[in-house]
Amino acid sequence: MMEKQFLPLTRQEMLARGWERPDFCLVTGDAYVDHPSFGTAIIGRVLESQGFKVAVIAQPDWKSVRDFQRFGRPRLGFLVNSGNIDSMVCHYTASKKRRSDDAYTPGGKTGARPDRAVIVYTNMIRQAYRNMPIIIGGIEASLRRFAHYDYWDDKVRRSILVDAGADLLIYGMGERPVVELAQALAAGIPIGQITYVNGTCYQTASLQGVDAVKEIESFEQVRTDKQAYARAFLEQHRQTDAIRGQRLAQKHGDGYLVMNPPAMPLSVQEMDAVYALPYMRAPHPSYTEHIPGVDEVEFSITSCRGCYGGCSFCALTYHQGRRIQVRSHASIVDEAIQMTKSPHFKGYIHDVGGPTANFRQTACKQQRKNGVCPDRACLYPRCPNLEVDHEDYRKLLVQLRKLPGIKKVFVRSGLRYDYMMYDTNDAFFRELVEHHISGQLKVAPEHISDRVLARMGKPPRALYDQFVHKYRVLNQQLGKDQYIVPYFMSSHPGSDLHAAIELACYLKKTGQRPEQVQDFYPTPGTLSTTMFYTGLDPRTMEPVYVPRSYEEKRMQRALLQFYRKENAPLVRQALRKAGRADLIGYESHCLVWPERSEMRGRTPAQQATGTRAACRGNRAKPKKRVTKGHKAGTKQQLAQRLQVKQKTKHGG
Repeated sequence: MMEKQFLPLTRQEMLARGWERPDFCLVTGDAYVDHPSFGTAIIGRVLESQGFKVAVIAQPDWKSVRDFQRFGRPRLGFLVNSGNIDSMVCHYTASKKRRSDDAYTPGGKTGARPDRAVIVYTNMIRQAYRNMPIIIGGIEASLRRFAHYDYWDDKVRRSILVDAGADLLIYGMGERPVVELAQALAAGIPIGQITYVNGTCYQTASLQGVDAVKEIESFEQVRTDKQAYARAFLEQHRQTDAIRGQRLAQKHGDGYLVMNPPAMPLSVQEMDAVYALPYMRAPHPSYTEHIPGVDEVEFSITSCRGCYGGCSFCALTYHQGRRIQVRSHASIVDEAIQMTKSPHFKGYIHDVGGPTANFRQTACKQQRKNGVCPDRACLYPRCPNLEVDHEDYRKLLVQLRKLPGIKKVFVRSGLRYDYMMYDTNDAFFRELVEHHISGQLKVAPEHISDRVLARMGKPPRALYDQFVHKYRVLNQQLGKDQYIVPYFMSSHPGSDLHAAIELACYLKKTGQRPEQVQDFYPTPGTLSTTMFYTGLDPRTMEPVYVPRSYEEKRMQRALLQFYRKENAPLVRQALRKAGRADLIGYESHCLVWPERSEMRGRTPAQQATGTRAACRGNRAKPKKRVTKGHKAGTKQQLAQRLQVKQKTKHGG
């Protein structure tokens, strides 16, 4: 058997394998980490398993064509992705400020990839080689496959396939369509004729001859008409299932962008095969600096894909779909055993999960046969057909923690607490608390205002309160001292200052001081981004309040961290603007103290009602002026009382 080795990253490594040129050059915005948590590694290894020669061009210098010509002209084409996350999200915060680090680059340094990396890389390849098949994919291409609102440009952009000028776009996870495309190219089929592969998008001058296609509003329409944008997005959102999904077309200028139906999800056996490929599970040895993004995934295991949670602000449904795909217990156990052989492994598996760790089966029996309902949610509102069962996941965790060399198995992926509460069997919840938490359980209620939660696609506050209570009870029963770390979001569509104040009061009352607050980030492919851009909920076409101004976003964020001194001016400003000045003061329910300037010019009686002492019940007496002589007299009185006390104690 051939010894495991990295895919070629340099020309010398390619020649050492005896290749004159690769079949495919795989260009990525990330450093090359040969680990199944990185899409580049999976796609490269899947193609390799099918007999294709794949070379990797990681974080190329995009200011010249030299890096793109490193391996010469590939036999079949280029595959391009921006990396594990959208390059614009990688570079900018929700307030559009430049980030100071990049977790997927050696040393965590920024500047190793360009903005809009897929477009830039494709343009450089076109300069380097004429008539070269270029296929784009990954998260950046997948979520931008149709005309989409771009937060950073604050406008609607064309499909990334049109802007990049590539030949084909693969959306979703990609293993199945990339193999089909590679085989078609190897068979000599011109790239322009490969228009039939599910899970891909292509451009065409006419819809004549395109079977069973449904046309949605054009780029020109959605660019100028927000209702048209909302309708177009809802139709895209409805067609994300492989069984029910239809072929869609969107006019761009004189041509059309055509999306074929989604590729079928991988079976258990196919998932096992993907994760059994010969990954090195490490960064390429040419890197001399640490890659921060490796830390959490090096000793983590992906057990599932897909999510039917339906959070409005999450793009997973649009990318991975709502059908749950899982690996077998045997496959996961084998990976855990491999980990124990690593010299760096300390006995702790950091995570066993996926988008939602406690989803290990389809939401209902109907999904397995007929696919996902296009207009019905599974969790919120809860579907009566939802099947709730944690037993398979519980047994998997038990197997893993009993393996030799395993000290602890943690669950750090997202857990749907509502799904846990719907389970009448407490066995998983109890074992989670007893064995699989490292002192803190991270959950994402996101908000506590029911009207905001409804826009988010999250369950009402009452259910979260029940979950917190149950968690505390289980910890008490098991003799554990563990905490919940909730994630909350500010400035989501539907959240006005009153909702933010409601959340701040909840945090004050429950004694929570979140160190991190997530501002809503309008990224392509989410229902919430459509609400942000259009001011409409596409599901009902009802108007939605959207906090747009930089000032209001700052105020909402400050309210969630009201306890910080530097936030006090913004908190006061927000409270006054919302007509809630009653929360400015020293009473226990107040969020922030008054400004000192407010106390000036007031009568002694007015001042007394605004002091900390007065707000503790008006029991404190005014302080007397203490002179030097008074201090001395006080000391003498204390000495006399002490003498009397000592005599009394000893019977004098």
